[in-house]
Amino acid sequence: MKFAACNSYDIAAQITKTTPVILPIGAVEAHGPHLPLETDNILAEKYADRIADKKKGLVLPVLPYGQVFSLQDFPGSLSLSNETMIQMIFEIGEGLYKQGVRLFVLISGHLGNMTALKEGARKLFFKHPDMHVLHIFYPNIQKLAADVREGKANHHTYIHACEIETSLMLYLAKEHVEMEKAIDDPPTLPLDADYTPMPWQNFTESAVLGEATLATAEKGEYLIETTLKTCLELIEIEQDKIRKAEEMA
Repeated sequence: MKFAACNSYDIAAQITKTTPVILPIGAVEAHGPHLPLETDNILAEKYADRIADKKKGLVLPVLPYGQVFSLQDFPGSLSLSNETMIQMIFEIGEGLYKQGVRLFVLISGHLGNMTALKEGARKLFFKHPDMHVLHIFYPNIQKLAADVREGKANHHTYIHACEIETSLMLYLAKEHVEMEKAIDDPPTLPLDADYTPMPWQNFTESAVLGEATLATAEKGEYLIETTLKTCLELIEIEQDKIRKAEEMA
């Protein structure tokens, strides 16, 4: 259910301490010639909707900007600082806490957001230890990608506009993918790429970190549905913690 589509009277009836309230968080950044700038927003929202459908959750409007240091100089990319994102997450969480929410689920479609999500969750924890906050980016997707990847893994963490991320889009939002424009442009990352603040234009002109032409909806289905199972398990764990705390109160 969409949180903001409810009226003020109805939303109060929907919120319980175990109701997962989900904030999809994306980014506006370059994704090569075949994917839109809003790719991470689309993925985050559709992923959040699937979680909500299975766990009777409430999905907040997508937070459409993220921390995009790596791609900030590519045309169309827009970036927020980690400090700004942390504060936004904290203040949204504060507002939800006041309304009785005790399970706040942060779903990012952009890996670069995860430092801010983790710190925002910690900030909420320090003030409200009884508020359970999950910060999630496709659990174990790097490991799972090895099960379906036909091309080369160009980095142990990044999945960007490549075979993997394009497959996610083909499964969840194929209408936004222009596969006829997909290219293969696997980069060679310099040794110091993970050890210095290195903008990605140092090693890619296209922002495609792999072989996008190898993407399929079937690969995307496996990755989305498998990672979703872990998300649901994580939510159930936190719901059980909330119930046990209630029983002990």
